[in-house]
Amino acid sequence: MKQMIKTTNLSRIFRADEVETTALNKVSIEINKGEFVAVMGPSGCGKSTLLNILGLLDSPTSGDFHFLNENVSAYSEKQRAKLRKSNIGFVFQNFNLIDQLSVFENVELPLIYLKMAAKERKKLVDEALERMQIAHRRKHYPNQLSGGQQQRVAVARAVVSNPHFILADEPTGNLDSSHGEEVMNMLSALNQAGTTIIMVTHSQRDASFAHRVIHLFDGQVVSENLQ
Repeated sequence: MKQMIKTTNLSRIFRADEVETTALNKVSIEINKGEFVAVMGPSGCGKSTLLNILGLLDSPTSGDFHFLNENVSAYSEKQRAKLRKSNIGFVFQNFNLIDQLSVFENVELPLIYLKMAAKERKKLVDEALERMQIAHRRKHYPNQLSGGQQQRVAVARAVVSNPHFILADEPTGNLDSSHGEEVMNMLSALNQAGTTIIMVTHSQRDASFAHRVIHLFDGQVVSENLQ
């Protein structure tokens, strides 16, 4: 299996005035291409901080982070943004759709950032909407959709550029159980088709879809379980 992510003694310390908070403390993990990994732990254990670093939204204070065999630990924001745009898709608990844009336009946005030609954008957006079974709502706006439909749009936006992996942060947190299961089945199908998925969740049910669960506590990995 090809290694996609490797962290070695990854730490993240936040400093405010004279107070230091250690969000991550020497975290070492490996994630291979094609895996579906869940990250679990109580609130404040460092899950979101880890996700932000793996998603190239933040940098570690110390330690190494290798992404596709490249050490990106000390990358600038500009370097991280460039790598992030073409490699990572994000799915958030609160969908993060833009209310003023239609479903089609929301899904198209990552491709505009990649400076892709309009004809190619249309082809890829149409394919992503069909794949997520939300193409019939392409002209609707987010406030005209149910929560489950909004998350389908968010997943379509995450996969439209065919990223190396998807980071999902509590992807069913704002959904009822039936819509939540729909979204998990979608993520599972994407994974079976070859997409690597890293998911932060509080839900044992959602975690059961993963191949492996990493448990964090007080900023440290306390256990890993294969499923």
